[in-house]
Amino acid sequence: MPVTALLLGVLTACGGEEPAAAPPPPAGQAAGKQGPAKLPEATTYTRVAGAPRDTGTTAANSVIRVLKKQVVYDRPDGKPVAMLPITQLGAPTWVPVVETSGEWRRVLLPSRPNGTSGWVRPAEGTVRSAKTPYAVRVELGARRLRLTNGRTTVGTWKVAVGTAKHPTPTGRTFLLAVLKPQRGGYSPLIMPLGSHSNTLETFGGGPGTVGLHGWPDAKVFGQAVTHGCVRVPSDALRALAKVPLGSPVLVTA
Repeated sequence: MPVTALLLGVLTACGGEEPAAAPPPPAGQAAGKQGPAKLPEATTYTRVAGAPRDTGTTAANSVIRVLKKQVVYDRPDGKPVAMLPITQLGAPTWVPVVETSGEWRRVLLPSRPNGTSGWVRPAEGTVRSAKTPYAVRVELGARRLRLTNGRTTVGTWKVAVGTAKHPTPTGRTFLLAVLKPQRGGYSPLIMPLGSHSNTLETFGGGPGTVGLHGWPDAKVFGQAVTHGCVRVPSDALRALAKVPLGSPVLVTA
């Protein structure tokens, strides 16, 4: 799976230097009794109303790549609430499948509020199914990140997490994209997740997306000092860069 997207701006709600503002997407329209063309796109910029909230706590290793826009429903044969586009932040859309019911699949979405999910019923040839062996686990209390590949632990690292004022949100999410800023900054790669700050609606001109990224000062690792993002050591960042898009990220207290 492709994992690198080259963008002009960085969208995350990170501590330290604020990222450059990214251009806002076209304003979405509210769902309801509207046709698919009027539904909001499920992206990191949007809020999806009426979608089921995900409360799962296990890593989902089934993922799909969206090859053709998918209508997202609140339940199988239910009401349409959004459209899932074929790209996210310049990269192919890969989302984890967390539940199945016949031909229906419930997938995690990258929109607000956190934990937003929805049901899709892909026609043949409109999605690509795959498995990811990787899982990222972030323990906020221990301020620790663990990366696994199947039953093998790739590495465990001390990391920096959100402050009490701007905590890193807990729950089940996923790797949305991998961004390589075109100018120097605090991290050579920034990895937005499918979750957002619960205390910041925007940050640095972006939508307050939570992400994983590096940091030049190792003193922060093991501390609660960010605006919600997770700062990781350079060797952790290199390992995380190999993780396919759509792979699960579990954040626990």
